[in-house]
Amino acid sequence: MNRLIVAGLAGVLVIGACRAKPVPANTAGMRDMSAGAADTAQHVSERQPVRLTAAQAQALGVTYTVVTRGPLSRSVRTVGQVVPAEPNLAEVTPKVDGFVDRLFVDATGVQVRRGQPLLALYSPMLVSAQEELLTALHLAQTIDSTAPEAWRNAQDLVTAARRRLVYWDISAEQIEQLERTGEVTKTLTLVAPFDGVVMEKMVVAGQSVMPGMKLYRLANLSTVWVEGDVFEQDLALIKVGAPVRVELAAYPGKAFTGRVSFVWPVVDEQSRAGKVRVALANSRGLIKPGMYATLLFDATVGQDVLSLPSEAVILTGERNLVFAVGKDGALEPREVTLGARAGDRIQVLSGVAEGERVVASANFLVDAESRLTSGAGMAGMPGMESKP
Repeated sequence: MNRLIVAGLAGVLVIGACRAKPVPANTAGMRDMSAGAADTAQHVSERQPVRLTAAQAQALGVTYTVVTRGPLSRSVRTVGQVVPAEPNLAEVTPKVDGFVDRLFVDATGVQVRRGQPLLALYSPMLVSAQEELLTALHLAQTIDSTAPEAWRNAQDLVTAARRRLVYWDISAEQIEQLERTGEVTKTLTLVAPFDGVVMEKMVVAGQSVMPGMKLYRLANLSTVWVEGDVFEQDLALIKVGAPVRVELAAYPGKAFTGRVSFVWPVVDEQSRAGKVRVALANSRGLIKPGMYATLLFDATVGQDVLSLPSEAVILTGERNLVFAVGKDGALEPREVTLGARAGDRIQVLSGVAEGERVVASANFLVDAESRLTSGAGMAGMPGMESKP
């Protein structure tokens, strides 16, 4: 049967070529060729229903599928990199001038606990402030309360001296000890603000420091972030709070579970991708900043959407077509509006209804027949008109 069909098509083409008019080789002929090409473009966009017998459909390999309605989901895969969670970062800086008297934590990567001493800082300004507090306390004790204004001024001096020490991160316990013993502390001990890891150390023993100078950068790694890039066409499927599976090369066969915590509001102009942040619990410390990760998002296109196999759609570049089985059995060309892809299926926004049968395979052959039926093809090309 296939050989007969191929032989018949070849015969039609040969007969049409023999009956064709010659193309005149002059300027007027060139104008006719341009006009004929424009007519051909118009004919190509016009398609007519195609009627096939069961034997013809079988010979061409035409199969059918049904437009269905239901949940549609897909998996979005991308790569990312582990970074410390920004809210869990802290920099240790002094608030007074001084010199590093002693380093208690002297290496990068060391684990520290909350309140653990990091360094001892000798500061002449700190010594002066403590002496001012002791002087103010002595003055307040010598003034009789029968002189209200003088007594009040002395109390204000004590309060101001205490506040100055508090602003320099001197603890209330240290201030109380100073007032009780009268012994001036020559050094200020800077401590870790939380449990974490020393990510950077920018100080050595004996170094002079100034207010605001960065001495340590600490990170609490109990929660880490994984930041990855998602292509523009998939961004609409990524929702904040959605679960994410994370795979790391360091732990083959093991998957970690996190959630989308943020989707960047901009898209990179060069890569056409948007950045996505995944928050990941790391209580055991297995996940380390700098690791590469694979992110797997189980995205839901919709719970009640129309869809059909993507191979059933003809993408012309200008519009998307399917051939639906009409009431009389003819294959009718339909323009459809498509949504998101999900594996081998694609969402249909308009153009077909639930339960309709459409051509699932050999649709390009059906499309060619549809255009031939509409008058396009060889007969519509310049110089291929048939003689009366």
